[in-house]
Amino acid sequence: MRVCFHLQVNLSRLEEYKRLHREVWPEVLAELKSAGIRNYSIYMWEDGHEFGVLECDDWTEVQLALGGSQVMKKWEAFMADYLATPVEPGRGPSLLEEVFRLE
Repeated sequence: MRVCFHLQVNLSRLEEYKRLHREVWPEVLAELKSAGIRNYSIYMWEDGHEFGVLECDDWTEVQLALGGSQVMKKWEAFMADYLATPVEPGRGPSLLEEVFRLE
């Protein structure tokens, strides 16, 4: 399945947020892959609007795996001050509705 979400990044922290995402901790990358996430991209739009797109087999299972990860809890706590959109650790962001797809 394909998943898309939207988050708002604090404009005062935007450049640092982007820098940190160019240097994501290797253990975070390993956890994301281990949870079944693949083909994951984050896009930044104007005014700090972030859109994430990823593929996985089962989003519920991904959330369960990441929710139990101490590495992800540490990363999410670290990133919390950069986001204007609150993200509950282990729950992930709210998903966007897909309205069109061309295979």
